[in-house]
Amino acid sequence: MRAMTTTPRLKKETATRPVIGMAWMLLTGLCFVLVTALVKHVGSDVPPAQSAFLRYILGLGFLIPMIRPILRARLTRGDLALFSLRGVLHSLGVICWFYAMTQIPIAEVTAMNYLNPVYVTVMAVLFLGERMALRRALAVLLAFVGALVILRPGFRELSMGHFAMIFTALFFAGGYLVAKIMADRVDAAVVVGMLSVTVTIGLAPFAFAVWITPTWEQIFWLFLVACFATAGHYTMTLAFAAAPLTVTQPVTFLQLVWATTMGAVVFGEAADPYVIFGGAIIIGSISFITWREAVLNRRQITPAVPQTK
Repeated sequence: MRAMTTTPRLKKETATRPVIGMAWMLLTGLCFVLVTALVKHVGSDVPPAQSAFLRYILGLGFLIPMIRPILRARLTRGDLALFSLRGVLHSLGVICWFYAMTQIPIAEVTAMNYLNPVYVTVMAVLFLGERMALRRALAVLLAFVGALVILRPGFRELSMGHFAMIFTALFFAGGYLVAKIMADRVDAAVVVGMLSVTVTIGLAPFAFAVWITPTWEQIFWLFLVACFATAGHYTMTLAFAAAPLTVTQPVTFLQLVWATTMGAVVFGEAADPYVIFGGAIIIGSISFITWREAVLNRRQITPAVPQTK
């Protein structure tokens, strides 16, 4: 009788875990869309570098549980050098992202952000010796086709915000690869905590160079940015614990749907079908690469879209 009652329970738990993972990833997407909307709301009233700096320094309170693991890690000079490199790359990426938010619609920022994992895949081949099979290479090329659909160079005028997002993806991808290297050396809490420390330090000189006195309202909105960003990374971790990346990755495409809707309803930004179509091509390519890595039982290199942030 025990065997008869235990087996259905195991099947039920196995069947519900992908659903739980997808639910957590849906919540992750909502958190990151809210982050984007809040940054858009603050706009250019606060310089992008200063907004980014305030977002990180206001979020340092979430770093408290990570202080002890960082002190216990006994980081070497080489470790500190790599963490510093990641801090520089991520700082530049954050500045570019905050600037892009003041220049182009939310939907375009979100769609172009999907390129981050594609750059990670290419950089892993160039710098980590990863092999790129023909199918994987074709998926990468298809992702860049999706980017061209979004940008449509020659058919419309591109703004500095579009170029900023291209560099955002490059900087975040580079930072993610450094994080992958450090994840094999130290605890995950150390990797996350050192990112907050190094990025806050890295953004400081850029912020002070353009500093204006923010209002309490602006500080409040940027504090909410820090809260939702932290919540998004936490729920993303829960999603990965509940289901494999091949299940949760396609769910991230809904971020583009929500971003397009929010841009149209809240900020009066017209929905662009090319942006949605191009984003769908990119996320489809990423999902295929992730699926291939899982099928071939390879070490997972391609990250989820929000992981590079």
